[in-house]
Amino acid sequence: MKISDLLVTDVMILDLKATTKQAAFEEMIDRLYDAGRITDKQAFMQGILAREAQTTTGLGDGIAMPHSKNSAVKLPTVVFARSEKGVEYDAMDGQPVHLLFMIAVPADANNTHLEALASLSRFLLQDGFMDDLKAAQTPEAVVALFSEQEVTPEPVTTVAQDAPFLVAVTACTTGIAHTYMAEEALKKQAAELGIRIKVETNGAGGVGNRLSDADIAEAQGVIIAADKNVEMARFDGKPLINRPVAYGIRQPEELINLALDKQAPIFHSDAPKQQTTETSQSIGKAFYRHLMSGVSSMLPFVIGGGIAIAFAFLIDQSLGVPKDMLSSLGTYHPIAAFFKQIGGAAFGFMLPVLAGYIAYSIAEKPGLVAGFVAGALSANGYNIYNVGLDAKHMPIPSGFLGALVGGFLAGGIILLLKKLLSNLPKSLDGIKTILFYPVLGVLLTGFAMLFINIPMSGINQGLDNFLSGLSGTNAVLLGTLLGGMMAVDMGGPINKAAYVFGTSTLAATVATGGSNIMAAVMAGGMVPPLAVFVATLMFKHKFDKQEREAGLTNIVMGLSFITEGAIPFAAADPVRAIPSFMVGSAVAGGLVGLTGIKLLAPHGGIFVIALTSSPLLYLLFIAIGAVISGVIFGLLKQK
Repeated sequence: MKISDLLVTDVMILDLKATTKQAAFEEMIDRLYDAGRITDKQAFMQGILAREAQTTTGLGDGIAMPHSKNSAVKLPTVVFARSEKGVEYDAMDGQPVHLLFMIAVPADANNTHLEALASLSRFLLQDGFMDDLKAAQTPEAVVALFSEQEVTPEPVTTVAQDAPFLVAVTACTTGIAHTYMAEEALKKQAAELGIRIKVETNGAGGVGNRLSDADIAEAQGVIIAADKNVEMARFDGKPLINRPVAYGIRQPEELINLALDKQAPIFHSDAPKQQTTETSQSIGKAFYRHLMSGVSSMLPFVIGGGIAIAFAFLIDQSLGVPKDMLSSLGTYHPIAAFFKQIGGAAFGFMLPVLAGYIAYSIAEKPGLVAGFVAGALSANGYNIYNVGLDAKHMPIPSGFLGALVGGFLAGGIILLLKKLLSNLPKSLDGIKTILFYPVLGVLLTGFAMLFINIPMSGINQGLDNFLSGLSGTNAVLLGTLLGGMMAVDMGGPINKAAYVFGTSTLAATVATGGSNIMAAVMAGGMVPPLAVFVATLMFKHKFDKQEREAGLTNIVMGLSFITEGAIPFAAADPVRAIPSFMVGSAVAGGLVGLTGIKLLAPHGGIFVIALTSSPLLYLLFIAIGAVISGVIFGLLKQK
């Protein structure tokens, strides 16, 4: 689609009567409505005014480009209006506006329309083009001017290969007009100054002309002309000038000179740099990258939710709970129940976020919804039996492992859909993103999870039956086994199987002072995060700054019985980390089993330590397990 296709002669106004911005908008919108291009004048006006409230669309030099991507728009249209007297518009240069281009874009517009509108932005910056528009006598002449520009190749300006090189990013709030006008202005000015430049556009149709790591490394400076957040971590250590997008349009020469100034401020970022180039990776490295994307996104939910739940247990313990109501610990008092509810809500997002961001890492934004669905289904445990074949079949969650598998599955399904739909016409690009990928991705992923949850449920059930067979025969062996299980997958089906088995013993042991099995389970679960702290403290030279900081965080998580805090370290080096954690957890659980320490609470860590039969000895056994695991992990860890 071309600009000439969007310019409709019936809606053009070559003698605009209005002299104020509001009146000009009303006059132009009336033309759109009368021509059947929009369905609701008021709704479209609200969209136009909302965009104006963010920043003026009066670009200076007598040009304004009000625009809205709006559900009231039936057909994409550009309304050209010309005023002899000028419109008081609050433009960037404070001068009246004589040429107005009102851009009306449907809410579900595809990238083709947006690319055409980007071209409009560039045409207006070409020398002599505005004068031609002012002189045009008929609407047909206006269309002809744009048609001529569309078939005329852009002049090529040669810049020396050894000339200074800059990179830039342009972005406006809607990504329709200013983004591309700033791009064009910077490129034009750079060519006049003999400067090489590459400009990345963050428009409504996505990122265009993306900067690679090589581009950024070569650049002598960076220009950010943006009214919204853009990816900044990649520019760490570079001279960087950050201004609103209007500066890119109005003051490109100033921005270029500032970026090349040796005194330009150096940008620093604490966030990790994202990979911007497509490089071939081994299967193992790719798996690790995708997994860590999910784990790092999930961890804040685990930390926030876990601490909130720990507060709930602390409050109930402080206020007191009758022995016959210990099964309600954490929810007995209203204030405790409130914290428990908050923590539970955060925890509820844990598996969907894990799977969602694994899929996002694999297939970008289209993978997100399919991944979230996979994680949610792993949490509720629905499978083909309880959905279709046997409604009485009770769902059993597949947990961490199910979400992990589901995330990779969702990402793979979206990649397959992208390949299968790659030959569709370009005009359907927008529909693919908003319709085909989410609908087909959700349905196919959801159907696949109905089968994946079957073996995961079998694993959980088998482990529970095995542990039930050991109960009462050998407390030391059972404590060792359960403690070690808590460290195998740290929140996954094996961990959860041990935990569920431990909690199932509480009700029958309240009268005798609590459950030895539950005590062993909690001790084993507290060891891995505490072991991480020990390792990062004793072997500092083997961990980077970020890992050492994470080690400090794991103190709180370990004491709060949030085993998941050790997951990033386990995922990064599973061969060394997981066996190390298992040894210490098994020792702690075995010692608890040997001494017969009992626990009345199903959760809470150190906050419910008073509910154990021997608090000091219990803490000692946990510390012994943490030190053993931490030392083994630290010795095995490679720099």
